Amino acid sequence: MKRILLILTLLLGVAASASAETSFTVIPPRTVIAGNKFNVTFRLKDGQGSGLKAPEIKGCTLVFGPSTSTMQNYQWVNGKSTSSVTVDYSFTYRADNPGTYTIGEARITVDGKTYTTKPATFKVLPPDQAAQGSNQGVRVDDISSQTSDRSVSANDVFVRIILNRSRAYEQEAILCTIKLYTKYSISSFLPTTQPSFDGFLIEEVNLQPQLNEVEHYNGQNYMTAVLKQCIIFPQKSGKLTINSGKYDVTVVQHERFSGFWGGSRPVEKEIKVSSNSASINIDPLPSPQPEGFTGAVGTFSIDSRLSTSSFKTNEAASLIYTITGTGNIKYIKEPVIDFPTEFEQYTPQNEITAQVNGSSVSGTMKIDYTFVPQSVGDFHIGADKFVYFNPESRKYVTLTTPTYDIKVARGAAVSAAADVNKQSISSKNTDILHIKMGDLHPAKVHRYFYSSAWYWPAYIVLALILVAIIWIYSKKVKLNADIQGRRLANANKVAKKRLKIAKGFMSAHDNDKFYEEMLRAIWGYLSDKLGLQASQLTRDNIDRELTEYGAPQNLTDSFINIIDECEMARYSPAKSDEQIEELFNQASSAMNAMEGIKRAKRQ
Repeated sequence: MKRILLILTLLLGVAASASAETSFTVIPPRTVIAGNKFNVTFRLKDGQGSGLKAPEIKGCTLVFGPSTSTMQNYQWVNGKSTSSVTVDYSFTYRADNPGTYTIGEARITVDGKTYTTKPATFKVLPPDQAAQGSNQGVRVDDISSQTSDRSVSANDVFVRIILNRSRAYEQEAILCTIKLYTKYSISSFLPTTQPSFDGFLIEEVNLQPQLNEVEHYNGQNYMTAVLKQCIIFPQKSGKLTINSGKYDVTVVQHERFSGFWGGSRPVEKEIKVSSNSASINIDPLPSPQPEGFTGAVGTFSIDSRLSTSSFKTNEAASLIYTITGTGNIKYIKEPVIDFPTEFEQYTPQNEITAQVNGSSVSGTMKIDYTFVPQSVGDFHIGADKFVYFNPESRKYVTLTTPTYDIKVARGAAVSAAADVNKQSISSKNTDILHIKMGDLHPAKVHRYFYSSAWYWPAYIVLALILVAIIWIYSKKVKLNADIQGRRLANANKVAKKRLKIAKGFMSAHDNDKFYEEMLRAIWGYLSDKLGLQASQLTRDNIDRELTEYGAPQNLTDSFINIIDECEMARYSPAKSDEQIEELFNQASSAMNAMEGIKRAKRQ
């Protein structure tokens, strides 16, 4: 019985192998350095091949081949048997010169059918300059040069900060890559001080560092790994510098030992590494800036639509405004829509969906403007201009949303028809009074007002009222012309709206959006209160301006601490709900304390 079962198993395996699909592929080398040998493997799966014809690789010398290795695999899963046979044909070459080479088609015949591989390319790196001289240094491809009696120099292991451009505009996306270069294997790597991005807003790219690529840099070959990659948005013009980070690194060297067998064993050595500092020149956005520009930089498109085509009084409706594009989309301010005064408006709700796309950030910002018509009639929602700066064309672009003419009907919630009609007339024809009904009690004897005792006092009162109206109007005109004054007056109101949104994210336990909204609230509040542009908001400027404003030092420290907590939230472990609520309360208390301070007069 055992023999019968064994024979059946083998027959099923052969049948499964015969029914499997045959494939023929090439496995190119991963890392090749000029002067070294490398292998190219052609893999035949589930087939018995003959007449293999390997291509010639121009610029490389064939040393040996082919060497053949066979691997068989049998599986029995849930009563089903599967098997596969893999045959590898390996050829050994020597790389004569650096460059990029192509492995052409290889051919093999299986059961009268010809199979070919697809062409593949690989790169040959130049040899180390030190290896070409008499004094050989450490080589990434030779462990005999990585002995424990050598000191690890700054050229053997280091970290680079790499920017994809040397000049950019304010708010323009810049790709920042922090990369490790090493000639030794790494057993542990611990960041002790993260690089400082002062003057930038950052959007981090999710990645897993892997030490598996070889790169030729400054005449030397190194194993490399991308430690961190992020998109940074400069907030001010001038020469900005990213300060270097510090790292504790454990490298693996090799210690030789004598004896009957001889050889070497790995030895770990701890070193400290600092990254370079990278600088970039930031150009200010061209002046004059057009009306409606709020800091959007990149390429964008806009769209707007109404949530319904039927409108009634006391029934909510929405105008949905969508901004799509690539750039600083997460930091765009909500447009201000021109709604009729007869509409009750609610705080706009925005939803941002963004992800890193190449060297920038792409996504969509959806803003929901909820309004409730309070009057019956025909109304007009004006067009809105969205202005952004395109750094590629170096020009401002203005996009316009359509206007909407809507008709509002009487809603079911209104109880008295006469009141609705009267309200409609009042809203559309403010110079026509509603017709009064009933007994008007006409008088037969009339007395002229100028002959009464109240005429002259009333005249004086009306004159004073006129002077007061003129004074109030002039103050309003002056305030409208004073943009800084309006920002100062509305600073607390706008900040409270944003804090309310942040509180909603806190209640929903959406910590990422909570910290982002908290940052926007604090930055916006300080920008409006201190009269600073977004590009001027740095720790030094905030400290100096708050001191000149008259704020005590503990309040200044509180604002800076809130900003640091929000900016570092992505790098630290998740905080508890109590810590997040404490941060929210600290921000509210700081703003309330700031509102109670009277601004000191400047010298």
